[in-house]
Amino acid sequence: MIDQVGSLELPKPPLPSRPTLAARPAAGASDDILDHVPALRAFARGLCRGTQDPDDLVQETLLRAIEYADSYRPGTNLRAWLFTIMRSRFYNNCRKSSREPTGQADCVSAMPKSQPTQEWHLRRKELLHAVDQLPQHYREALMLITVLGESYINAAQILECDIGTIKSRVSRARRILRETLQPEF
Repeated sequence: MIDQVGSLELPKPPLPSRPTLAARPAAGASDDILDHVPALRAFARGLCRGTQDPDDLVQETLLRAIEYADSYRPGTNLRAWLFTIMRSRFYNNCRKSSREPTGQADCVSAMPKSQPTQEWHLRRKELLHAVDQLPQHYREALMLITVLGESYINAAQILECDIGTIKSRVSRARRILRETLQPEF
């Protein structure tokens, strides 16, 4: 596009296709926050388990990351920083909701659901139920390592604990799932 000033034509700078300034945690950061949204969504689904809307949690995380962009240190792990923000927001929301009175369920939750007829649907349901029954700290570690593919080092940074703790939590979570899902003889 060209803008005319008198007889002088000045080129207009192109508009960015994605937000660049607001989407970066700090000047010079090589990673782009928007590249991490799918992983944030997956982690949010694992955290929320029906207690909150995962997309709302992702949005709160991104807003908080933009708000506190100056606290991000370039050269550190952006993904771990975002997951830590998400985890903190989730626990803050849980504490806040425990002090608020609960309302009535909406009409959508009362709608009848069709039961799955195929074996793999039933097994998936059993697995999700078993994962939901895991203690929160086991479930978080299992989600980060097995579902999101994070390294043990990154998972330890995100959950703010030692690498050995992450390894033992994942191992215990897997053992509990095996025991829960293994047919009794």
